[in-house]
Amino acid sequence: QLQLKESGGNLVHPGGSLMISCTPSGFPLEYYAIGWFRQAPGKEREGVACISSDGLTTHYADPVKGRFTISRDNARNTAYLQMDSLKSGDTAVYFCGAAAKADWYCGFDYDYWGQGTQVTVSS
Repeated sequence: QLQLKESGGNLVHPGGSLMISCTPSGFPLEYYAIGWFRQAPGKEREGVACISSDGLTTHYADPVKGRFTISRDNARNTAYLQMDSLKSGDTAVYFCGAAAKADWYCGFDYDYWGQGTQVTVSS
């Protein structure tokens, strides 16, 4: 079964940092544009960041710009989201998506999704 798996979610204090990862099962990540999304309780899923298949192009949502960094290591078949200066408003389940439609894609219509990993920012 082709799918993604997120990992690394945890409880973090405000101002802290956390890196979460996204790995595929059954396909090579290098041909896919990757997006990170999050969904807080009672809210709609929102885009956080996206990266092209070669890692050279990135885009960030305004709430995380300057605090989060999306990256990928195609040799390790893994994408990452480094989150710094975390705030309570960053608390959510974080999902990754993979899109084969183009080398660069930053929408919501991804081919594969993961189950999500919980990130909680609280003192």
